[in-house]
Amino acid sequence: MKVYIDLIFILNCWLDFLILLSVSLVLKRNIKIKKIILSSLLGSISTFFLFFNINYLLLIILKLLICTIMCIISFNYNNFKYLLENIIYFYLISIILGGFIYIIKSKIYISDFVQNFLFLIILSPIILYFYYKKVKKINNHYNHLYNVDLYYDNNLYNFIAFLDTGNKLYDQYKRRPIILIYSKLIKFDYSKGILVPYETANGRSIIKCLEADKIIIDKNIEKKHVIFGLVNENFKIENVNMILHSDLMGG
Repeated sequence: MKVYIDLIFILNCWLDFLILLSVSLVLKRNIKIKKIILSSLLGSISTFFLFFNINYLLLIILKLLICTIMCIISFNYNNFKYLLENIIYFYLISIILGGFIYIIKSKIYISDFVQNFLFLIILSPIILYFYYKKVKKINNHYNHLYNVDLYYDNNLYNFIAFLDTGNKLYDQYKRRPIILIYSKLIKFDYSKGILVPYETANGRSIIKCLEADKIIIDKNIEKKHVIFGLVNENFKIENVNMILHSDLMGG
């Protein structure tokens, strides 16, 4: 099989560009594209190391040095922790991309070098796009999760809560925000509660609500006399058994 050095250089530059761009998106770095392009061109120089008889340990050191310079050019240098995080994510995304390419290539055999080149040029951004979308989805999910201690009727209950900005339920009498709890996880007396009407896409309905003595969110935010509504079906969010109201997250 013929090896085209120019195509290898272009491919390596393209992959470095995609990886640096992915690092920027995942870590939310505010950078300029021209810096990523410059770093990618620099990173492609390491391709030529493969054609020289270089000690394996020295090769690793050179690659790490070039990666460090690439990250400094792309994202600047704020402090060592900042730089280290950029380098770690550069290699982490490189490994993920390489792993997916290896798995796909093991299923689709292409012997021609040029066809392999085109295959990788097209496949790589697709893999990193879906990786970024997945990471973004996971981050959005876990950024809205909280540990909540709820005190009610001389009992303490622990919940994993999800902050739902779409939760607009209020107590119609005193305009207090209402959190939602899966009813099977708490002992309650319906006679002590209040009925709160609310509207859904299917029309109007009523939810049974009780008043907690207080709740503590992530051992930090404490709210007293919080109203919670009881729902009979568990929430369709993994491990979540409480829905928080955004109005409870202030100070």
